[in-house]
Amino acid sequence: MNFELNDEQRMVRDTARDFANREIAPKAAELDKSERWPAEIIAKMAELGFLGMAIPTEYGGAGLDTMSYAIVMEEISAACASSGVIMSVNNSLFCDPVYKFGNEQQKQEILAPVASGQVLGCFGLTEPMSGSDAQTMATVAKKVDGGWVINGAKNWITNGPHAEYLIVFAITERAENGRVKHTAFLVKKGTAGFTQNPRDHKLGIKAAHSCTLFFQDCFVPDSAVVGNVGDGFKIAMATLDGGRIGIACQALGIARAALEAATAYAKERKSFGKPIAEHQAIQFMLADMATHLDAARLLTWRAAAMKDAKVRHSAESAQAKLYASEAATRITHKAIQIFGGYGYSTEYPVERHYRDARITEIYEGTSEIQRIVIAANLLKG
Repeated sequence: MNFELNDEQRMVRDTARDFANREIAPKAAELDKSERWPAEIIAKMAELGFLGMAIPTEYGGAGLDTMSYAIVMEEISAACASSGVIMSVNNSLFCDPVYKFGNEQQKQEILAPVASGQVLGCFGLTEPMSGSDAQTMATVAKKVDGGWVINGAKNWITNGPHAEYLIVFAITERAENGRVKHTAFLVKKGTAGFTQNPRDHKLGIKAAHSCTLFFQDCFVPDSAVVGNVGDGFKIAMATLDGGRIGIACQALGIARAALEAATAYAKERKSFGKPIAEHQAIQFMLADMATHLDAARLLTWRAAAMKDAKVRHSAESAQAKLYASEAATRITHKAIQIFGGYGYSTEYPVERHYRDARITEIYEGTSEIQRIVIAANLLKG
């Protein structure tokens, strides 16, 4: 497998890196402290085509490949993890399933403005009492004349307070043996019975607003169904396969930023009469951090390449997300150790990277769920 970037991918990487360094990184600390929604950064990402990267141009996207998306996600996340996850949700969790499973009208009328960044999308699967076990969701949709009535709630929905469109999953059939079938629906902001709560307050990724969404007798027409009635769970799981690549890339960006900061600091900080970078204990930490980062990137790029090749990549995406997220936690932990007391201070960026890294082990499937997916793939047949 060749991981050498082609000319187009290098150009995309350089564009993203320049943008991230000039316009995102200088604002990252302020965004974290104020928990401000980065509207101006989102607008610029839209101009650059970063909000629908793998969507064909006829549907408002940039028409690029998954590898390009992975590269850009790392660059944006290295500057600001909040900006990275806003981008990830729009690309992986909204645009991707609507493009793959939506009908032509949905692609023209809904996907195109979201992929071009005119408005944002979000993804409603997690519920207050249904996280990793998505089969136990309580949100239901009842068939009525001309459409469906949705009742329930979804929480921790990234982009939720600001998104114009939501792809939401609800139970539409319940058999006597307890088995259920789910269906995916598109819901527009302002639909009667659909409420977007105020934003959550979190440990990290503070500028990436999430919230709880409520549905109370929310009517949507039959044209809101994505794919086939009853195929919702399949759509959700296929979406998460791709979404895990995006979160792995977010973890890569966070980890790389922490490693770069720790390396630079180790060359400047002196102890016992010499830079701490000359102490073997520090060198070993940096070596481990660099190795974990490279291994995580290779796993992630493999999953991205498989997605581009249109081959099944559930286990590979799970491995990438598992390893990259846990590597980000390890690397940011060591970065704080290298900074010493200063690493615990909000004056330096590594404490923010440490807080931001932690969520990557939780959302879009916890590390435990990733291990279940990987083990199931090993043991099948």
